[in-house]
Amino acid sequence: MRHILPDRALNREILRLSIPSILANLTVPLVGMVDTALAGHLTDAGGGSAVFIGGISVGAMLLNLLYWNLFFLRTGTGGLTAQAYGRQDPHECAAIFVRGIGVAILISLLILLLQAPLVRLGMRLVDATPQVCELALRYFFIRIWAAPATIGLMVFRGWFVGMQDSLSSMWTDLVVNFVNIVASVLLTFGFAGWGGMGFDGIATGTLVAQYSGLLYAVLVCVFKYRGVFATVSVADVQALLHPSALKPFMQMNGNLLGRSLCFTGIYMGYTIIAASFGDVLLACSSIMMQLLMIFSYFTDGFAYAGEALTGRFIGARDETLLRRTVRYVFVWSMGLAVLFIGVYAAVGQPLVRLFTSDSTVVEACTRFLPWLMLMPPVGCAAFTWDGIYMGATSSRGLFMSMLMALLSFFGIWFGWRMLFPGAFDPGSAGSDICLHVLLAAYFAHLAARTIYLTAAYRREILSK
Repeated sequence: MRHILPDRALNREILRLSIPSILANLTVPLVGMVDTALAGHLTDAGGGSAVFIGGISVGAMLLNLLYWNLFFLRTGTGGLTAQAYGRQDPHECAAIFVRGIGVAILISLLILLLQAPLVRLGMRLVDATPQVCELALRYFFIRIWAAPATIGLMVFRGWFVGMQDSLSSMWTDLVVNFVNIVASVLLTFGFAGWGGMGFDGIATGTLVAQYSGLLYAVLVCVFKYRGVFATVSVADVQALLHPSALKPFMQMNGNLLGRSLCFTGIYMGYTIIAASFGDVLLACSSIMMQLLMIFSYFTDGFAYAGEALTGRFIGARDETLLRRTVRYVFVWSMGLAVLFIGVYAAVGQPLVRLFTSDSTVVEACTRFLPWLMLMPPVGCAAFTWDGIYMGATSSRGLFMSMLMALLSFFGIWFGWRMLFPGAFDPGSAGSDICLHVLLAAYFAHLAARTIYLTAAYRREILSK
């Protein structure tokens, strides 16, 4: 099917899909900032705020070991739904959602049952101080009870994007993030004479927020998409959740699971390596990662637009609009990269001070600020390609790019360790070099993704 869509109209469509995602994503770094800032202003555990920031960092890493491996539920659902939307097939749109949410429920129940051995396995990989480990476990065992909501929301978000409905996805994220901020602040420091929960309030606020977002997403489907779900009967649901029906769905997501495992390996490696540098540099590395990812929350808006439109035009078999979508999405994304180079150059240190009042941590972060200006170009390109490949359901390309990224990240880190083993000593004068090399390894993983996905574009996307 061919569509006549002028460049101005296509750009308006890109903005229609991306701006709500960007607005929602603006609150995502605020959540990370609030959580880190709350931890950064707690001082009753000994060792200063660095211990609390480290506890948040390690605890979040343990949870992400689980959740990032399940991100295929979001990516697979979004791409498949967008293609069904492009074919104008509401029954298949509903069927994809049912399959995704059925898998999400099963996985979340397994995680709750196996939480104790899972966290013990994860803690074996962490080389942090006893205080940080104790706080990380407290954080984990509270937030893990949000697993059904967290995993279920992956499916909802992917489905909304596939349905070209960025507004519903935006409001879901806003509900989660707003409740997270308010609940975490109130539960940590208290209100109306109540003294609060201290450190545990940060994790409890996130727990409350996840279920609030899930409730909102369910209500959207009930009231907005009643007609779509009316195409699926109870008998259809039983058939769609039969193992034989789920098998092709899971096979398609196998490469996406592999991609998630690689991504988790990189993030886990970053946190585990940083934890061996001591509490101050661990806190510094956590803050640097928060700052490095701020631009991605803007770029992700255009990546989601690319995902929705790529899937839609592949489903409609319109190669002309597919090519133009890719071109214009990249124009917008790289414009943001240039903008954020300037932002980081102008206000890098004030951004650090938003995360902590600990002068030692602030001074340490200042030494690594130049990395903030190197990341946006390669990062924006990598994230934008991810969205395009997700819309095309090119799971093999996504897996291979992340495998290359994993090899690049650990190749840089362990290659340097082999060449300069003495510089690794955290107590040496060269301990700062360790974090510089770790940031270089993170940069290398972004570059590897960008290079591979660019080179494979014709084979993996246009061949669809």
